[in-house]
Amino acid sequence: MFSKISRYFKVSNLAVPDVHGRVLAAKDLRLLPEVTGTFQHVVRAGDRLDQLSYKYYSQPSQWWHICDANPGFLSPLALLGDEVIVRTRFPLTVTGGGVPPWEALFRELHGLLGVEDVQVVEEIEIVPQEQVVGGQTVTVFVDGYRREVQVRYNRLNVKRETLADRIEAAGFDVEEPVEPGQLGHEIVIPPKVIG
Repeated sequence: MFSKISRYFKVSNLAVPDVHGRVLAAKDLRLLPEVTGTFQHVVRAGDRLDQLSYKYYSQPSQWWHICDANPGFLSPLALLGDEVIVRTRFPLTVTGGGVPPWEALFRELHGLLGVEDVQVVEEIEIVPQEQVVGGQTVTVFVDGYRREVQVRYNRLNVKRETLADRIEAAGFDVEEPVEPGQLGHEIVIPPKVIG
């Protein structure tokens, strides 16, 4: 039984047989409504859906309207960038130069509980360098590499700092990690639903 303010209240009831042949009451599939007349909210650190719902609708229990208006996010936590499974990019350079120790990197990271995927991105980029030729300073362009490792992991099992330590243990210098997340991005806030 759903209360009158529940998003499932108006969804039709069904009689569904279970695996033992018993007929059980259930709700039909709830389709997402068409959202019009929307405005944006920039996600800030510490945002919570119940607080946003109170701010925009004066009712913290109406947070699901915000979720309905943002169907590209698979969970309410993802909407605000607080999902448990995250992907972090670690820009790298090889300690002391030389050949990157990719095998050691994969061994270090895949041995951690919570690491789900590791991908290496290695791109050639043209880097300007100033050199002195015949007493004149000239700019020459040389090939350089931009390297990073992208790790998808469960942050309940492993911390970003631990991943950075393991990457360094494999023979890399790690720059500041980048976690794309939702902070600073806009989400849709639909108008208050009356009735």
